Amino acid sequence: MKREHLIKPVLDYHYPTIQYGKGVFLYDDQGKAYIDASSGAVTAGIGHGVQEIIDAMLEQANKISFVYRSQFTSEPAEKLAKKLSDLAPGNDYWSFFVNSGSEATETAMKIAIQHWQEKGRQGKNKVISRRMSYHGITMGALSMSGHVLRRKRFIPLLEDFPVVVPPYCYRCPLNKKYPECKLACADDLETAIKRIGAEHIAAFIAEPIIGAAGGAIVPPEGYYKKIKEICERNEILFIADEVMTGIARTGAMFGMQHFGVEPDLMALGKGMSAGYTPMAATLVKDHVMEPILHGSKSIMSGHTYSANPQSAAVSLAVLAYIEKHQLAQAAEVKGSYLLARMRQMAEQIEIIGDVRGQGLLLAMEFVSDRTDKRPFSSGVGVTSRIIDKAFRKGLLIYPAAGALDGVGDAIILAPPFVIAEEEIDLLVRILEESVREVMHEVIGSELEEI
Repeated sequence: MKREHLIKPVLDYHYPTIQYGKGVFLYDDQGKAYIDASSGAVTAGIGHGVQEIIDAMLEQANKISFVYRSQFTSEPAEKLAKKLSDLAPGNDYWSFFVNSGSEATETAMKIAIQHWQEKGRQGKNKVISRRMSYHGITMGALSMSGHVLRRKRFIPLLEDFPVVVPPYCYRCPLNKKYPECKLACADDLETAIKRIGAEHIAAFIAEPIIGAAGGAIVPPEGYYKKIKEICERNEILFIADEVMTGIARTGAMFGMQHFGVEPDLMALGKGMSAGYTPMAATLVKDHVMEPILHGSKSIMSGHTYSANPQSAAVSLAVLAYIEKHQLAQAAEVKGSYLLARMRQMAEQIEIIGDVRGQGLLLAMEFVSDRTDKRPFSSGVGVTSRIIDKAFRKGLLIYPAAGALDGVGDAIILAPPFVIAEEEIDLLVRILEESVREVMHEVIGSELEEI
């Protein structure tokens, strides 16, 4: 076997070599076509090979591709910060540009802590989160994450920040039902604050819709308004992790817009550059920046490629393309159609326990028994089997954790916003074939264990 040098996700797996992409399709070097039903890692929202973005890349490259942020600012970075503030709920945000979603959430954590330090409240230095969550793979971001499998190897190095139950109505961690529960899952934040002490907590971070840690879990109505009220009453900043939900993915430009709440800080990534360049951002409200502006006048964070003009120009072009083609509205319409098709599939296939999501961030959770919502045994590998079957048939889907302990099975469907109805129909046909084949493979062995 030929000696390899590239560290890939699974070291002994043979990955096909990508050749090019166009629209919602990717093509490998053997000419095989794949429907990108996950937008890569829920990233390529506008599709592949968009000429306007390629032109913007070339135009900026002919001017300047790199400057160091402590020496110069640039027109694309300044324009992008203004554009994001104009789009964001409340319209009064500053932007700190970084390279990935993990860096964006970690920067949000640092800024929240620094906010309180500059107000003379050094004791407020914890950022708490939900037990079902994923905020990134760097150590600070992973400390805020409740994703069981991704934390496992590094537990001794991590802070124990995930303490609040998730708003997971399909499997309520408090064994209650909405609306009789009166949003007890939101009240659990108050319980955690009382246990830890508000004087120690700088911020609470949450994904508007839970992504990889649960599979497009949409909270019940009123949840985030209650969360924000609890945060404000306890002088705790609210960070919205919009890395997956942001920039049109859910049918609105930001996921929090569905819930009528303005976060104090937001983390963006993925969709803001649509995969055309590494780019992410931490958005910070004026009132969070105020003590820093009147104090040290400097955020204690930064990266070599922060506010990179090349990436900023690309992100500006992506935002312009989304607005020009009304792709947030397209995500809402096409998401409704895909969700309906997924629910039709669930009526026919007994291992599909739940179908959920918002816009074009949708998910299926798989169970061995619908009545008691029992997940498959962890060794069965339903999620990986379905992903592998679909991949071989030319369909790319994204894995997610299921069940409260993170060992259940779920997949995310998040195709580019430009997907056509006939392409959705093809996606559903291949997915149904894949799920049915896996069901026939595993249901017998699962029943034997019962």
